[in-house]
Amino acid sequence: MNLRPGHKEEPVEVNLTPLIDVVFLLLIFFMVTTTFDRHARLKVSLPEASSKATQQLAEPLVLSIDAKGNYFLNDRQLVNRQLDTLKQALQKTIGKDITDYKDVALVLRADANTPHQSVVRAMDAASQLGLTRLSIATVEGK
Repeated sequence: MNLRPGHKEEPVEVNLTPLIDVVFLLLIFFMVTTTFDRHARLKVSLPEASSKATQQLAEPLVLSIDAKGNYFLNDRQLVNRQLDTLKQALQKTIGKDITDYKDVALVLRADANTPHQSVVRAMDAASQLGLTRLSIATVEGK
């Protein structure tokens, strides 16, 4: 009886090339047969507006911006385009006796070719002062 192990076998190399080919074919199959639907679109619930005119408590401030980015507050041109100057002009026009700016209406009239930065600066100034009743004036399209 021979109890000694005989010849040791070398481990067999596994050829992975056919496996990789099959995985790539499956990948191509699923990519070609899958349909991509856009189910993740952003859903926004828009507020409703009535066509009836509401009664204004006071005459609103009108902040106009021309195509070059110049500011006009109630048809008076402001000296420069800085945020602090715009805030000071709004405060001066509103008056110092008003402590709560929530009831003050501001209409923003920007030219169609106004730089975006000028509009954002005006909205930022209104926000920093606490003006919450901001409207953007538009014209009816054709």
